[in-house]
Amino acid sequence: MRLLLDSAFVIDLLGGIPEAKARHARIFEVGEEPIVNEVVVCEVRAGMTGHDAWKLEGLLRPIEFIQPGPETALLAGVWRADARARGRHLSLADALIAAAAHHVGAAVLTRNVRDFALTPVRVETY
Repeated sequence: MRLLLDSAFVIDLLGGIPEAKARHARIFEVGEEPIVNEVVVCEVRAGMTGHDAWKLEGLLRPIEFIQPGPETALLAGVWRADARARGRHLSLADALIAAAAHHVGAAVLTRNVRDFALTPVRVETY
């Protein structure tokens, strides 16, 4: 299974959260395919000091980086509009992450289940 690693997961992993570390190890043990996109990398890096950036860079080395096209951004916009019409808020970042996962047939790996539930994307947690 392909897993798009959400920012929350990457932050927890870099922060040494035991559940995230165990789930990360399992990804490679069972042969799942971890992926990230520019939104995840940007969100995580924005919250780090320059001194710790090497940790993120090291984590990203064995992970596939995807960058879907405009159809993915359009889909994210549709999901945001649908959420707004229902009186809910789906952030731009979460919409783009979910749409990228959908585009490549991946689930989103996150602890942020509530927000991703506003999309039809499969969600895995830890």
